[in-house]
Amino acid sequence: MQNVVIAGGTSGMGFATAKLLIARGFSVIILGRDIEKLNQALQELGSNARGKSVDATDSETLKQSIAEIGRIDHLVVALSGGKGIGRFSELNLNDLRQGFEGKFFPQLQVAQAVLPYIATKGSITFITSISSRSKAIGTAGLGAINGAIEIMVPTLAKELKPLRINAVAPGVINTTWWDFLPPERKQETFSQYNETIPLGRIGEPDDVAGLIATLIENTYITGQVIAVDGGLSLI
Repeated sequence: MQNVVIAGGTSGMGFATAKLLIARGFSVIILGRDIEKLNQALQELGSNARGKSVDATDSETLKQSIAEIGRIDHLVVALSGGKGIGRFSELNLNDLRQGFEGKFFPQLQVAQAVLPYIATKGSITFITSISSRSKAIGTAGLGAINGAIEIMVPTLAKELKPLRINAVAPGVINTTWWDFLPPERKQETFSQYNETIPLGRIGEPDDVAGLIATLIENTYITGQVIAVDGGLSLI
């Protein structure tokens, strides 16, 4: 049974990926900061899941936790952050800096930490965001954070071969990331996207999980950043 580590696997797209991979016969280790959320997720995932409470921004603790896991076949990096959104003229650059500290650097730290333990012919899959290419007003900061991860993917695929390196760029997905909006505003925003997205709906975590599972199982894909956005980037 292959082992998959999912950093940020206690909720949203990471949790959906954990559920799907377990159903497909993988053993899953989820990493998360919140011990209560971690325990709840493990209870739902069942016996083929293990977990560790770890802060991916703490490099030394992260390295120790990864070392304790042992053999790793695949890594999914689902760590996210909400800082860095807003029109450029009003964008707080300290917020943008925190956005990089909350997603860009933790994602890379996890990827570096697993390198001594991951299978040579395994895979690393980053979760970025369609903000890297959507050009939506107010998302220049988010685009910079996610684009910075994506621009590294093909180079890492060459540098770390035959380890496969890919990224998934989700569009508007129904997760708690959107909870920064008041409930009514959140529902209004989703309704607007439902009308404009070519496929007529916002995405669900399972939509993203399916693509991640494909990138893990298909051993002939590397160096790719693949959108799963219902066609949002076509607008």
